[in-house]
Amino acid sequence: MAQRFSSSLKPLLARRTMSGLSSRPSLAILDDYLDTSAPHFAHIPSDQLHITTFKDTIVPINEAETARLVERLKPFDLIATMRARTSFPGSLLRQLPNLKLLLATGTQFETFDLAAAKEFGIPVVAAPGLGRTGSPLRPNIKKGGAHPTTQHTWALILALARNIAADDALLKSTPGAWQSGLATGLTGRTLGLVGLGRLGAAVARIGHLAWGMRVVCWSASLTQDKADAMAAEVGLSPDEGIGGEKTFLAVSKGELFTSADVVSLHYVLSARSRGLVGAQELGLMKPDALLVNASRGPLIDQPALLDALEHGQIRGVALDTYDVEPSLPDSPWRRANYWGRDGRSRVITTPHMGYVDEDLMNTWYAETAENVERWLEGKEVLHRLA
Repeated sequence: MAQRFSSSLKPLLARRTMSGLSSRPSLAILDDYLDTSAPHFAHIPSDQLHITTFKDTIVPINEAETARLVERLKPFDLIATMRARTSFPGSLLRQLPNLKLLLATGTQFETFDLAAAKEFGIPVVAAPGLGRTGSPLRPNIKKGGAHPTTQHTWALILALARNIAADDALLKSTPGAWQSGLATGLTGRTLGLVGLGRLGAAVARIGHLAWGMRVVCWSASLTQDKADAMAAEVGLSPDEGIGGEKTFLAVSKGELFTSADVVSLHYVLSARSRGLVGAQELGLMKPDALLVNASRGPLIDQPALLDALEHGQIRGVALDTYDVEPSLPDSPWRRANYWGRDGRSRVITTPHMGYVDEDLMNTWYAETAENVERWLEGKEVLHRLA
């Protein structure tokens, strides 16, 4: 290995990379809220592996919680994660001297410090969602809008447009109540995509085909040629938009927020994209426009969004994010009066369900279990990231 390690790391690396174990290895399965993993590991004999499943997440928001997370994870030889529910920066990895294999799921690993894992000699492997070796592959989710997040995005758009959540809550809470308001039709409306990657293009395709929506799109690096290529990628002609426009029309950020009836975010969170949608963008939106975020909460400036909702600046917002703290008892996202009444906008929140799909979750755990089995048998692990 060309990379050099400091002398202070040598004892740590020796412990991580030793081939023999003095006792039965232990596996922590993190953040498995619904105990989905259990069937996939049930066949592994308990005398070969001790498994502990945690159904809660420790968020290291301060020193005390960070210490609690380290204390929880420190004893384990293997740790299986679920997406970014628990992050693994270098500062955490450094405090886990027993860790010999870190198992990740999905395709986005921004919250895993892969360089630090490599430095510390911790293999990191993925579960990309293709299924166990030798098993039938899952359906191709890259085309046709079949990805769980695509489906969930449209569930949020339709629930918001058709007043599903508000009507349901009103009927169940208020005797004699009936309709909460007029629904919003989508036919011929303008759909704005902030981010036109695989998921954004799939959402746009459905709007175009199902309701004849005009599709406009923006990202910091998007050009019309790239937008045309994405239209072709999802099986559309680049030149069949409304009124002779491009199918996916690349516009400026300001034009998108000014013209769109529905704005859907599909952007990777980074230092540059944090607060991508702020008071200025919200101020450009139509009063009856809908905003949907199935990506990451901090893409939207939260104080600016709450202010806009309190004043009914837009018709409504739907959020499928885990990082806007909706679980806190006093969170504003739990207020029942966000039903579009008393001058406020409508709000729908879901607990980051965009990827929590029965098929996908079980496929990830099946792949994770296969890598655990291979590690126990001394075989090469699959889908290695670091």
